[in-house]
Amino acid sequence: MWRERKQLQVSPRQAAFLRRRKIRKYTVLGVQIALLIGFFALWEIAANKQWIDPFLCSQPTEIWATAKEMAQNGMLWQHIGVTLSETVIGFLLGTLIGTLLAILLWWNHFICDVAEPYLVVLNALPKTALAPIIIVWLGNGQTSIIVVALLTSVVVTIMTVLNGFLQVDDEMRKLVRVFGGNKWQVLQKVVFPANIPCIVNALKINVGLSFVGVIVGEFLVAQAGLGFLIIYGSQVFKLSWVLMSVVILAILAALLYEAIALLEKQILKKRM
Repeated sequence: MWRERKQLQVSPRQAAFLRRRKIRKYTVLGVQIALLIGFFALWEIAANKQWIDPFLCSQPTEIWATAKEMAQNGMLWQHIGVTLSETVIGFLLGTLIGTLLAILLWWNHFICDVAEPYLVVLNALPKTALAPIIIVWLGNGQTSIIVVALLTSVVVTIMTVLNGFLQVDDEMRKLVRVFGGNKWQVLQKVVFPANIPCIVNALKINVGLSFVGVIVGEFLVAQAGLGFLIIYGSQVFKLSWVLMSVVILAILAALLYEAIALLEKQILKKRM
């Protein structure tokens, strides 16, 4: 017990380093919050002073009043729920299918070599350009929107995860082989565990991509969702609806990203 306490003691230099690190962390957070508050304050002042046209640019107090009114009648929660559910389903399916296809390509080098140029082309192709075709094929509904969201993320996931699989240390794979392990055991014991952070990172990327896919789909076919609010608000010149939806999208994207970052921390703790 005495030895454990002695090991836990922190030297003065280490304590000073940890203190500086904590101060820097809170300083960065404070500056970030101050910049955000300053942006909205400047926006409000500019609208009140007529430096910008409040009709075209709206203002934070108007956006807040609109959000409050729509929240009270339940309309806002309906639109948020629709967009959020479509996005979560889209990026989870994109990550799952992309990871499974990456495993297939890692497993079979012939298929990987054949698919490589197609993956490069598909990655460069704007997937949202396929949205009208998907809607014609699958109909005017939520399924089409989810598929568009899936397509925006699946190719990036394949390439990200496959690259991680291919970069696993050869010595580790050879070690499993030496002890009689087969290819499945190499994947299970070495390749996949080593790439869990890579898969989580793909989740982080897919959050933003899926939001793009969902909003584009909602622009075209939806009768509900934040994308529908944006396109409808712009058509009837309710710019407060448009900007409120954009702000909510930013908040949702940040919350989902932080949730995945928290999941990553929990996974790393378990692995340690």
